[in-house]
Amino acid sequence: MSTIMPQGESMRKAIKWISDQIQTNENSNISNLINEASIRFDLSPNEGSFLINFYKEQQDKSDG
Repeated sequence: MSTIMPQGESMRKAIKWISDQIQTNENSNISNLINEASIRFDLSPNEGSFLINFYKEQQDKSDG
């Protein structure tokens, strides 16, 4: 099943940046990365919530 990607260049950049950070350090704290990405890419609260759900879903898939 494919994941729906959000529209908007800022969101795409934020997801790419977070993914790069996770690849660099697998023990990265996702919540901290999302908070930093939200500031770095000037994301709205709704976009931040999307990222939280997106990475929670990704983690649930890898756990199960």
